[in-house]
Amino acid sequence: MSEAWSRWPAPAKLNLFLHIVGRRADGYHLLQTVFQLLDWGDELRLRVRTDDAIERHAGLDGIDVQADLAVRAAHALRAHSGSTRGVDIAVDKRIPVGAGLGGGSSDAATVLVALNELWQLRLSDDVLATIGLSLGADVPVFVRGCSAWAEGIGELLTPIDLPSMSYVIVDPGAHVPTAELFQASELTRNSPHLTIPGFLDGVETANAFAPVVRARFPRVAAALDWLGRYGDARLSGSGGCIFVAVASDERAAEIALQCPPPYRAYAVRGMNRSPLRVALDAYRSRQDCAQREHRDALK
Repeated sequence: MSEAWSRWPAPAKLNLFLHIVGRRADGYHLLQTVFQLLDWGDELRLRVRTDDAIERHAGLDGIDVQADLAVRAAHALRAHSGSTRGVDIAVDKRIPVGAGLGGGSSDAATVLVALNELWQLRLSDDVLATIGLSLGADVPVFVRGCSAWAEGIGELLTPIDLPSMSYVIVDPGAHVPTAELFQASELTRNSPHLTIPGFLDGVETANAFAPVVRARFPRVAAALDWLGRYGDARLSGSGGCIFVAVASDERAAEIALQCPPPYRAYAVRGMNRSPLRVALDAYRSRQDCAQREHRDALK
């Protein structure tokens, strides 16, 4: 028999800014960005199996099982650890696809962190982050579980304490292909390097992809114009979702309710510590309690 299902959050992220500061010899772009983790995202359900099968029971329609990052993460973790355990995976998707919110990367990170616990592998966060990087540049920030200043291709992370903020996210319903944007001739690739103190002091920032997306995706441009009525509306990552920071949860909810169709809006809150880490602490606490009760019963 399989064990019971357990539930694990896979939070979304925002890129509060995104500058391209150069390019590596292998063609990869060098970035500077700040990842803001959110209290909202996907939810994964995991069930450890008694055999070695890795099965997906729910996930994103139209994505082949073996291409699903959550499934690939389970295979990568098992290959690295030598485990012979299996797992059932179900992903309840809330984060839009191709939105710049890190949905697939967060799902993969949640699988790595949760299965490390459920399979009792005891791998360090450094090891899990390295496995995650092989799946995608954004996976390590979700593995480490804190909002961060990021450099390199997004994998060089420095934890950063961000002011508590509420956000409105708007999904214009436009899938923006990241690879196409990186090849755009008009993309600014030589932004000056920033520092963490400069960012925290309010130095001017932007998203390098925003002008390209505005020009090529009118639906995103129109959504930016609408959300811009309420503040400094920005693209997250390479888009197509956009966001604005507001003063309170109540204000975020009020703006989200005014969002015109066909757009979809979400009122969310920034978190310096990931909901996944909170869930991991709670799981460990329950396990410790159960072990103590078992020991007491044997006395």
